Amino acid sequence: MSVHDMSGTDPGVYHAGSRAVQDRVGVREAADHVGRSIGEGIKPVAAAFLEAQPFLVLGAEDPATGRVWASVLTGTPGFVRATGAHRMSVAGGLLETDPLAGALTTPELPVGTIALDPRTRRRMRLNGRLRPTREGFAVEAERVFANCPKYLQRRESYEVIGDRRPGPQRRGGELTPEEAGFVTAADTFFLATTHPAGADASHRGGNPGFVTVRSARELSWRDYPGNAMFLTLGNLAADPRAGLLFLDWTTGTVLQLTGEARTEFDGGERRVRFTLTEAVRTPSAVPLRWSAPAYSPANPDPAG
Repeated sequence: MSVHDMSGTDPGVYHAGSRAVQDRVGVREAADHVGRSIGEGIKPVAAAFLEAQPFLVLGAEDPATGRVWASVLTGTPGFVRATGAHRMSVAGGLLETDPLAGALTTPELPVGTIALDPRTRRRMRLNGRLRPTREGFAVEAERVFANCPKYLQRRESYEVIGDRRPGPQRRGGELTPEEAGFVTAADTFFLATTHPAGADASHRGGNPGFVTVRSARELSWRDYPGNAMFLTLGNLAADPRAGLLFLDWTTGTVLQLTGEARTEFDGGERRVRFTLTEAVRTPSAVPLRWSAPAYSPANPDPAG
């Protein structure tokens, strides 16, 4: 599935933050070309992809606190599905202890979602406005598009651990040594950002060590070359609030971080620095156990 499988529109899909980064890097023309893949409709190929997934990542601002979080929902494939050309419906919800659990009762909440399939190294993003429903919630789609498989690790299969239950949650303003090790060992994380017109959830991947823990309250990672749209970095240029989600693909432990992120430009390299406001770790939060990863051949050496 390529970005061109989803839909087509004109390139006027970028706000000033994304345009500023595109111009700084010199990729506005390429961004205009790729931007034509962003549409409002959910095509049949996208609907089929959604219905095959056992988890969905959601990013949003919690209206009660003003903090931005990324959260994960799981269910039997089919729990996420297209119920119209412009609507995605989700059965169920977040854990009651999730930082965004209360926010999902907010009508018209701007949300970003990403469905990612490690088995096929495909991913799809759908952003829009949330509407609570009797079964869970629906998202009225405003942006629907796919990304290339770059930096996405392949995991061949998963199993559902039926007796897995979330353990005691830990919250704090700094990372513990165990949590710092969790981040350093990660090959994947999800990143929630916002902008004046909405929210977005994206994926970041690399070989373990691609995220650096600089202190108990600061992380950084190199921004690898991507699709030239710079939606995430553009959002951060307009609003530095961000939420990070790290997942242990074997144990189901989830580490959620909220804070602020800023991009540093040094010659041809970009590095994002994230300053932590709050960390939430929930053991065994996800009832899925995935097979060992095969790292993407596109991943740079984190020491390089």
